[in-house]
Amino acid sequence: MPTRIRSVPAAAAVLTGLCIAATTFSQPPAGFGPRPEPEIEGIPRTPTAVALPTLSVAVTGPGAMFDSAPSQAQSLDPAHFGYKTTEYFASGTADGKPFATRVVIRQPSDDGRFSGLVLAESMHVSGAAHAFEFTAAYVMDSGHAAVEILTTSPQQFVDFNAKRYARLKIEDGQQNEIIAQVGALVKSDRGPLGANVRKMVLAGTSMSSGTLINYLPAHMVFRTPEMQRIYDGFLPTSIGATIREIDAPLIEVPTLHEVETNVPRRQDSDEPGQQFRLYEVAGIGHVDSRDNVRLIPNPCTKALSPVLTQAYFAVGLHHLFRWVDQDIAPPRAARVLLDRDVSNDGSQMVLDVHGNPVGGIRTPWVDVPVAKYAAVNTAVEPVIANPSAYVATNGLQGAQIMCRLSAWQEPFAAEKLRELYGSKGDYLRKFEARLDELEQQGWSLPVYRATLLADAAKVEF
Repeated sequence: MPTRIRSVPAAAAVLTGLCIAATTFSQPPAGFGPRPEPEIEGIPRTPTAVALPTLSVAVTGPGAMFDSAPSQAQSLDPAHFGYKTTEYFASGTADGKPFATRVVIRQPSDDGRFSGLVLAESMHVSGAAHAFEFTAAYVMDSGHAAVEILTTSPQQFVDFNAKRYARLKIEDGQQNEIIAQVGALVKSDRGPLGANVRKMVLAGTSMSSGTLINYLPAHMVFRTPEMQRIYDGFLPTSIGATIREIDAPLIEVPTLHEVETNVPRRQDSDEPGQQFRLYEVAGIGHVDSRDNVRLIPNPCTKALSPVLTQAYFAVGLHHLFRWVDQDIAPPRAARVLLDRDVSNDGSQMVLDVHGNPVGGIRTPWVDVPVAKYAAVNTAVEPVIANPSAYVATNGLQGAQIMCRLSAWQEPFAAEKLRELYGSKGDYLRKFEARLDELEQQGWSLPVYRATLLADAAKVEF
C-alpha cells in the first residue's frame, strides 16, 4: 500500500506543546544517487493542476472575528503600518470530500502600497498565525501581504463564535490540497489580492513548520491551473528537521531549542533544485518571549528574554523574498558551535565567557551582552493569572508549555557591566556600532533599529 502522509493531529500538539516533530526527509549519502519520490496516497506522481476553490465575499459577521495574531511588537502593529485584515471562507473538494476553510488576508489599506510579494502560512493548531506574528513589522513596513489558511480542525473557531464559523469543515487528509488550492487561488486574478501577486512563499513556525514539510511532496506536483508553481519558496522556523531537496529556495531557521536537540545536517547550496540556507540565530527561543500575549504577565520562574525574535525570523523572510523575486542568493551564515557536552556548562552548545552561544548569526544582544540568554524556562506554581485564552483555558499546563518553549535571561550585575563597558555611554556606542555592522552584513533590518536601540537605552548601571 502507498504511504499516506497526514497532518499531525491536534492531540499531538497538546501533548508536546507548540513544538511538534515533523516528518523529515534526509538526503542520501554522497554517491548513492537521488532519493526516489515516494508514492503518497492522494498525491499525483506527475505535475497536476489543482481546482480553484470558491471564495466567499468578505466575512463581516455575525459577531467578532477570531484573532489569530494578537502578539504584536509594541508600536509595530497593523494600525501603525496602515494595514487591514479581511476574513474569507474558501470551499471546494479535497481528498475527494468537501471542505470549507477560513482564509485571512493582511494587506496595506492603500492597494498601491502592495509590493506583490505574499507570505502564506497554514495556521498553527493553537490558533495563532505565528509566521505573520514573528515577521509582522518587516512584512508591513515592506508592503507585503500575509495569507493565513486554516488546515486543522475548526472546532476552536466554532467554540469561539458558532454563528460565524458554523460552516467551516476540514477533515484529516485534506490539508495538502487545501494549501495548494488556496495558494493557487491567491496567485490567480480571481483571488483576494487580484492580479497583483508576483511571488508567494509558504512559511511556518513549529507545528505549522511540520505542516509545511509534510506539504513538500505535494508542492513537487501540484500546480496552478496555468501549470505554474504555486509557492516560490519556503521558510520553516522553530524546527530542526533535515528537510528534503525541492525545486524552490528554502531557508530554515532553528532556535536555541532545536540547536540543543536536533541539528539539521543539510548543507547550504545555490544549485538549482538544492537551493538552501540554514540560519541559526544565537540567542533566540522557540517562541517569542517578549511580545507574546501568552507570556504577559510572566508566568515563568526566570526573567523572560527581551531578544526581539521577530527581527531575526524576518531576516530569513527578507532574504527568501529577495531570492525568489530577484534571484539574489542570500548570505551564508556560520552555524552555532557545539561541544555536545552538558557536563561543563549545562549546554550542548559552545558558550562564551558570558554563557551565550558561540557562532551562528550574531545579534547585538550576544555580541554586546548585558545578560546571559538561554532556554528552557519553567512555570511558577501556582500558575500566575494570564489574560490569554490559551493559558486561561489550559491553566498550569498551558503556562508550563509556554515557559518550556520560551527563552530567559540572567542579567549581569551592575559591577560586571561597569567592568565590561566602563559607562552606559560607552555601552550604547558599542551596541550601536555592532548594530551598524550587522545591518551592513544583512543580519539586521532597519525597521527594527529604533526598537533595538530603545532596548539598549533602558539598560542601567
